[in-house]
Amino acid sequence: MRIAPGIKLRHLEAFLAIARLGGLTDAADEMGVTQPAISKTLKELEELLGAVLMDRGRGGVSLTAEGEIFRHYAGLSLAALREGLDGLEQARMGSDRLLRVGALPSVAASIIPRAAELHLEYGRGATLDIVTGPNGHMLDQLRAGALHVVIGRLGLPEAMQGLSFQQLYTEQVALVVRPGHPLLGSSDLARLPEFPVLFPNRTAAIRPMVERLMVANGIGQVPRRIETVSNAFGRAFTLGCDAVWIISQGVVARDLADETLHALPVDTRITLGPVGISTRAGEAPAPDLVLFTAVVRDVVAHLRPAQPARR
Repeated sequence: MRIAPGIKLRHLEAFLAIARLGGLTDAADEMGVTQPAISKTLKELEELLGAVLMDRGRGGVSLTAEGEIFRHYAGLSLAALREGLDGLEQARMGSDRLLRVGALPSVAASIIPRAAELHLEYGRGATLDIVTGPNGHMLDQLRAGALHVVIGRLGLPEAMQGLSFQQLYTEQVALVVRPGHPLLGSSDLARLPEFPVLFPNRTAAIRPMVERLMVANGIGQVPRRIETVSNAFGRAFTLGCDAVWIISQGVVARDLADETLHALPVDTRITLGPVGISTRAGEAPAPDLVLFTAVVRDVVAHLRPAQPARR
């Protein structure tokens, strides 16, 4: 069968984003385009293929049988293209191997810097290409072959299909504020809606846990809420006003240690979750991956991230 003429990279990227996020609006937000624009792109792709790839409904979109088939091969094709582009870039730079590592923000701020430092000190193994982003997106990239490994939270069951997970430690979220904040020292979340709140966005791995925390404390809608996964913005915004930043402990571990920020004494054990190494299941790891994950385990063993206190 001939490849349908007219299919472009944007068609594949849009289709895969919609399939992963389950909706046109979320996919449009992630790709930085309007909802009508991504809807038009999907329609163009279906017309080029002569097949209906997705069923649209009030609850979002779902893949048809043809869509499931196309998703598999579209992901492989996109991964192969990225491999080719990486190969060209490596040839220009004189490097022959690249290890692509996805890191959730909490480990990118705590575990990965030391692991990368040791990796360079050992002077062996591939050049590291470290990226951060939403957990679901990185796991999707891992499954498609665009990443070799993801260090982060255990994904939801549907996100872990075809992947293997090895736990390193457990982590929970913290509610952090600037020095002198009005809520400092309070364990009662009833006043939380009075303040600006930085909340994990819908694609964040900790979002479901944080929502459970809110329900458990009888908090409904938070009126002055900003959703973000940007550590730089979160830190600057929290230090500049009376905001409460809900974030993984690993992201702010150094801020808490040097008292740049302070954690509210709130019981967040309900948000406790495993952090570990995700790889593609049934695939023998390359030597470069074996070396790097060994370094990561060594760093975790020596740093011993703080476990939640028993109350």
